[in-house]
Amino acid sequence: MLLKKIIEIKGILHCDTGLRIGGSKDTIEIGGLDNPIIRHPITEYPYIPGSSFKGKLRSLLESVYGRKFKGGGELTGKFASNPCMCGKCDICKIFGAHQNTTHQLGPTRLIVRDFPLTDESIEKLIEARLEKGLHFSETKAENTIKRESGTAHNPRVYERVPEGTEFNVNMTLKIYDIDDQTKIVNIIKQGLKLLESDYLGSSGSRGYGKVSFRNLQFIEKDIYEKISVE
Repeated sequence: MLLKKIIEIKGILHCDTGLRIGGSKDTIEIGGLDNPIIRHPITEYPYIPGSSFKGKLRSLLESVYGRKFKGGGELTGKFASNPCMCGKCDICKIFGAHQNTTHQLGPTRLIVRDFPLTDESIEKLIEARLEKGLHFSETKAENTIKRESGTAHNPRVYERVPEGTEFNVNMTLKIYDIDDQTKIVNIIKQGLKLLESDYLGSSGSRGYGKVSFRNLQFIEKDIYEKISVE
């Protein structure tokens, strides 16, 4: 198996609605939120973890291709909700054969790195912090409705990335000599289109996490390019 090509996938992920990917409560101070978003530990800027994005993309594609099978039998018990682990299908080839150490597919084809804020969004969020005191995010109050009385109870406040915020898409695709490049690229494009019709992060059924992609590029890199060393 020979590596033939590397394709960089670049573009912008635009938040059409507020986006929430939960973070740790370990650093919550007095008066802080109980439901914070994930942030960079140094800059405190929000970001999209590569693991969250890759998992969502894989899950959507598995639902389309029916990849909940192993060896011809439907997965049951603790494996029922796990990623596909057949080690034979295109989903396993692209995203990795989950917990299958005997597969013959070779290395995982898709690498998804963390998506950082764009420079323009950093400027807007810093401006909002100076003018409105927002900590690179917004807060949204929610509650539950009692069915018997129609009154609200269990109030809670969630933190989320504001609508209009943008992140830099940062993925790499490896193509080997045994691969059908067109097929693999099309599957990834299909997953991205599915995501635009679904949601990223949590609380999608309540309006969170609608995203769209802008200026997506699949840039082929020359792996044989000579690098001069001075």
